[in-house]
Amino acid sequence: MVRRRRSRSGTLVVLLVLFFVATSLPLACWAFISRLEPRRAAAPPTLRLAYAPDKDALLRQLLAEFERQQPKTSSGADMRVEIVSMLPEDMVKAAVTGGVQAVSPDSSLWLTAIDEAWQNEKGSDSQLVGETVRFAISPVVIAMRDSVARSLGYPDEPLGWRDILERARGDSQFAWSHSSTSTASGLLATLAEFYAGAGKTRGLTVEDATSESVLSYVSALESTVKQYGEGELATVERALSEGKLALDAFVVQEQLVVYFNSQSDEQLVAVYPEEGTLWEDHPLALLEPAGLSRESRETFQALKRFLLGREAQQAVLASGYRPSDLGMPLDGPDSPLVAANGVDPRQPQTVLQMPSIAVVSVVRDVWWYTKRHTNVVLVVDSSGSMEGEKIAGAQLALRAFVAAIRGDAERVGMVEFSTEIERLVPLDTLGDNRAALELATEELQVGGDTALLDAVGAAYGLLQELGDRERINAIVVMTDGRENASSTRLRQLESRIRDGNARGVPVVIFSIAYGRDADLGVLGAIAEASRGQVRRGDTTSIEDLYKTISTYF
Repeated sequence: MVRRRRSRSGTLVVLLVLFFVATSLPLACWAFISRLEPRRAAAPPTLRLAYAPDKDALLRQLLAEFERQQPKTSSGADMRVEIVSMLPEDMVKAAVTGGVQAVSPDSSLWLTAIDEAWQNEKGSDSQLVGETVRFAISPVVIAMRDSVARSLGYPDEPLGWRDILERARGDSQFAWSHSSTSTASGLLATLAEFYAGAGKTRGLTVEDATSESVLSYVSALESTVKQYGEGELATVERALSEGKLALDAFVVQEQLVVYFNSQSDEQLVAVYPEEGTLWEDHPLALLEPAGLSRESRETFQALKRFLLGREAQQAVLASGYRPSDLGMPLDGPDSPLVAANGVDPRQPQTVLQMPSIAVVSVVRDVWWYTKRHTNVVLVVDSSGSMEGEKIAGAQLALRAFVAAIRGDAERVGMVEFSTEIERLVPLDTLGDNRAALELATEELQVGGDTALLDAVGAAYGLLQELGDRERINAIVVMTDGRENASSTRLRQLESRIRDGNARGVPVVIFSIAYGRDADLGVLGAIAEASRGQVRRGDTTSIEDLYKTISTYF
């Protein structure tokens, strides 16, 4: 009896094993074979769109809704839009090289730049920019601290460029800025200054822009700028991240005043210059190279219809832009364009006419002569830890910095340091100094320790000794390591900078922590003492970082 039960039990086990093998083996084989098969790639986008960074949140929201509607091309394929945030210079390059099929910059100024670059590339008069629509607009304003604006008569009195000039001349502590003419807000603000100098609101001519009286007016206004910068969004984001405004006034589009006030306890108001202003018109444009696919055209048309639709236009308004649908009220109950957010939908009262391409080009070039000029000292670490890839990256970055400053009137010097100061290139105008800076960059030799504080102190001494109050005075210091060789102590240097900036010439310091071993604490303290900035960089980003910092000058 016992043997018979064991036999039945054994038979049952065998049957169960056979059942398991029979059911699981096909699944295992299928899994093994499927791993051998190539993965099916995701469908490529039917439209690749480059856009200005300020529209990031808005565009992502709108495109998510666009794709939720599952639009199809005439061939039945899903319409997919890939968006890429780009600065103007990168957007122009991507357009010309075929990297994108559509663009949405912050201003139509960049559409003209794209066509100019295309014509230079092709050696013809053909145009790359095709169908263009505008789905959002925002006037260029002077964002001002509420308390400062009220001290000038806001909101009872209209304010403008003349008030900026008078306040800056009468108050040495007043700090205002607009970004360089490589940005839309900077170029549009500069055009508005030229219009104000000419006493016109339309029809600005090349003769106006180059007249002695207009150049004198613009030069006087520009001479009061504290510093320039990389762009309006960067200015706002930096103020929000640091928790404080470093400026009393700066030029931005109206939408960014709404955005700032929704994120900060500090209050800005939008000053719509009495003399008149221009608009950032946020176009959406299709690029028309030979061979543009039917799917890209169809996707562009569908996206255009969607962005001009009622739902999308309401989202545009909710984000603080003005919709291109002129029938949509700006003062509705859900509109953010209200006094509580520092803006006035009834403004601007005076809108300037966009000048011709020829005038825009002249103003951009002339700005380099009317702008506030700079004395800047580059402080460069050549200690032993910089050997190899780091020093090569630094050399590329230094060359890029000097090349990005077009005006020969800017003064640039260099202090190279390791255990001690190894080389000093005296401050001189770039017209006379480019070759010396290039040679010093080429001959950088690594070795020794890191006398960071002594080197910054030497550069600071150069600028204080020069005593030039007419120019922006700055130091750009880069190190990859930690202070270990200076006779100067950090607190001594901080005190010297604060006292010197209060009694002597204000000097702003940009500190670059190059690589993960750089002492961010010391670099931050040096920058903070001058009300400057500290940034991180590595071998892949150092060149772009120096280019960015060059826009402040």
